[in-house]
Amino acid sequence: MVCGGCCTAPEDGAEVPQYDPDFEGPRRDRSCTDVFWLILFIIFLGVWAFVGIYAIINGDVERLLAPVDSRGRRCGLDAGLEDKRHLVFFNIEKCLSPSIPIKGCPTPQVCVKECPRKTIDFRQMTESNFNEYKQSMVCTEDINIPSMSLSQAKANIDANKCASVVLQSKSVVRRCLINVSAAGAAEFLRNVTNRLGMEEDEALEQVSELTGLNQLSSQIVHDLVESRWFFVVALILIVILCLMYILLLRWVVCPVVWVSLVGLLAVLAFCIYLCYNNYVYYKNHISMHQTTNLNGYTQSIFSDSTTWLVLLVIVAIILLILLLIIIFLRTRINIAIELIREGSKAVTAIKSTVLLPIVPWFIQCFVVAYGALVLIHLWSIGENLFRIVLNNEQSCRCPSNFQFQDGMRCNPAEFLGQLLLCSDSVTGGQCEEITCHFTGLDSPTSVVWLHLINLLVFFWTMFFISGISDMILASTFSTWYWTKRDLPFFTLTAGIYRTLRYHPGTVALGSLIIAIVRLIRVILDYIDRKLKKFSNPVTSCIMCVCKCCCWCLEGCLRFINKNAYIMCAIHGHSFCKSARDAFSLLMRNIARTVVLDKVTDFIFFLSKLLLSIGVGISVYYLFESNFLQQHTNIQTLYYNYVPAILLGMATYVICTIFFKVYEMAVDTLFLCFLEDSERNDGSPERPYFMSKNLMRILGKKNKNVD
Repeated sequence: MVCGGCCTAPEDGAEVPQYDPDFEGPRRDRSCTDVFWLILFIIFLGVWAFVGIYAIINGDVERLLAPVDSRGRRCGLDAGLEDKRHLVFFNIEKCLSPSIPIKGCPTPQVCVKECPRKTIDFRQMTESNFNEYKQSMVCTEDINIPSMSLSQAKANIDANKCASVVLQSKSVVRRCLINVSAAGAAEFLRNVTNRLGMEEDEALEQVSELTGLNQLSSQIVHDLVESRWFFVVALILIVILCLMYILLLRWVVCPVVWVSLVGLLAVLAFCIYLCYNNYVYYKNHISMHQTTNLNGYTQSIFSDSTTWLVLLVIVAIILLILLLIIIFLRTRINIAIELIREGSKAVTAIKSTVLLPIVPWFIQCFVVAYGALVLIHLWSIGENLFRIVLNNEQSCRCPSNFQFQDGMRCNPAEFLGQLLLCSDSVTGGQCEEITCHFTGLDSPTSVVWLHLINLLVFFWTMFFISGISDMILASTFSTWYWTKRDLPFFTLTAGIYRTLRYHPGTVALGSLIIAIVRLIRVILDYIDRKLKKFSNPVTSCIMCVCKCCCWCLEGCLRFINKNAYIMCAIHGHSFCKSARDAFSLLMRNIARTVVLDKVTDFIFFLSKLLLSIGVGISVYYLFESNFLQQHTNIQTLYYNYVPAILLGMATYVICTIFFKVYEMAVDTLFLCFLEDSERNDGSPERPYFMSKNLMRILGKKNKNVD
């Protein structure tokens, strides 16, 4: 049935499990569940493949990457521009006026064969050197530069058909970025800023923002390239560290857990010490950084004593909260440690489970790559969209039957002809401040639906892969719990077979529910960004509540899904019946669920946090001490915190991959323990399956059973 048992009476399937002398864990005599949803998932995968093929055929990524000049032509692609692949600003001087916003710079953008290699002022050229440099001229019209004479060049410059000056540039993503540090370019910018009454730093900042040149980003890229081999070695060591931590959990779980908790508190206390030292230092050394570019802005933030004071307060609050939680939950933590000990026994008994999450992770990486590829190609479907930018034009007069309006759509091929009908009331010449700018792609409505399909199937596939992995682990560990004395040799293989043979439909249904909620969250975020300029306190509050509710709903559904997969792995029921049985079982034991299961999740989270922060701090001080620079070929980095942050994040991801096995083991054994408690009573006829340590902690025992 399609409903998968959801339409049955509430008491059917929600009752307390009865004793069954033949029950030995995961049922072997099971049948396929939720087949309809598996078929639907396969159909959607086919649709996703079709969307990808359609996007690749009809999309053109060059539209997103190739620069577009002021006439709407794509450099290196359109007719007549095949050999002109780079984009340069015609007159950079007009972009330095304080009254003109950077995005509305009125100078044309022109496609050229190559970026200027030198700074050249053609107004000071002589006949002797003009022929040598005239190929570097930048002109807006189709002018035959090779046959141009010096007098013709100066005439074209006076008519604004050719640029009077070209600045030394370098090509980055086919855009000519001005090298502001070059002598000729720096001198030219200095002369312009003096004439305009601007500060030199302000002009350089505008040029950097205009061309996309950012010193901070280039330094970060340098640091990453310089330390790339260190990253590779560090990632290998992090994997070994995680495996060692897992082995320690098997043999000395109690000391490891408590040392981890105390260690995290110590690390946070050390962070408070660092924040305090920086606060005192910068309080006595006033920062002089006042620039607004990204590099200067970053320096000004972290050179401000207030920043370190705020960080100190935040870390102190976190430390206090964690300390209070650990103190009040110390008894429950001891019980949770026994669950972790049981999980470590299960993982040790079936060692191959440690490596299982790596396979789904690689598959998910492939899914992410395909989803991103489809997304980029869908973005590139559509027609070029151009709009009028007035740039504060006040003196342009046009015929009464035609008028330029800021933001109105325009056609670059017709724009110049329309502009000729208008004249500047001050100079009597052509209106130069009005421009027709490329603003993006005008995609058809169908592309919106293709985006939704791409996102839905992407989320569905990602959650499906994760769900399959969870059910395989649940099947494996539940087999270990119920058949400890007769554990099959190919337990993991049997779990893989049962899951893929009988229950992919159940996982498809559960993952679809989560994918729909995640898609709704993405849509809400998109709507929130679009409504920012119309937002008010009421709409902002409504959007915040909606997003918060969706986030909570997704968290609850993910919790229900995971436990439904566990029940399905044990009993072989459909998704709805398994979810109802799991939810009823947990609600009948709500105190134990909150105290034990959630405390173990909290312990694992703190362990991952400890390893991540510890690795980050260690890497930072390793580079700070110049130990690597003295013993290897690594040069001194601009920012030591860049590799520290990245490796800290990588540590958290790697820990999450490996700890997922432990978390799933604990969750599975916890659900098995709850069912064991209700199914059996400890008598010789109905003995508990749980370990003696767990029975001792929970005050249970098997009567007359050694």
